[in-house]
Amino acid sequence: MTGLVKICGLRTAETLDAALDAQADCVGFVFFPASPRHIDFETARALSARVRGRAQIVALTVDADDALHEAIIEAVRPDMLQLHGCETPERVASLRKTVGRPVMKALPIETAGDLDAIADYAGIADWVLFDARAPKDATRPGGLGQPFDWTLLQAVDPSLRFMLSGGLHPENVTQALTVTRAPAVDVSSGVESAPGVKDPDKIHAFIKAAREAMQQPPVPRSA
Repeated sequence: MTGLVKICGLRTAETLDAALDAQADCVGFVFFPASPRHIDFETARALSARVRGRAQIVALTVDADDALHEAIIEAVRPDMLQLHGCETPERVASLRKTVGRPVMKALPIETAGDLDAIADYAGIADWVLFDARAPKDATRPGGLGQPFDWTLLQAVDPSLRFMLSGGLHPENVTQALTVTRAPAVDVSSGVESAPGVKDPDKIHAFIKAAREAMQQPPVPRSA
């Protein structure tokens, strides 16, 4: 299978270049002050200029208002928005129309019942991202380095455009792709040496492992 690899939460030229040199398909910038990966507009503008034409730029927000999205569009000109909060299907549809760009909606997964939300967003969001559900006392919805039960995604319609996230790192991405057959993977904390500090070597290792796994023929699932 072939697919997309996204490195999220990039904040420096060095780590961005590592992702681009390793041929990441997408790079993500986080606009959420509670996250250690939050980036300011000046830095994001400079980094996005290095990306243009080499990878897709994804701007991540959490329950952001129109003003913030307008500022992001002006500063970064992202190729896609990633909504990582409690945005309703109506909000996703409205924002997609307003910004004129594809939108990816993150859905927290813990149990099989969480997959019911797919029906609400399918056909509205261009992509769905599956991430582990954050603990109740968490201060942010993602980037916590915890995986969920990947076998739950075996019940997902294979035609769904989804990205797998949550607790991925160079050592487990092969297994994750084998289990889920995900058409895309997203990593943030799994390629860091400390919260918000990306490691170029881990970025290269993750992309290499993901690419190799994606090139393998799918393993037939038992009936």
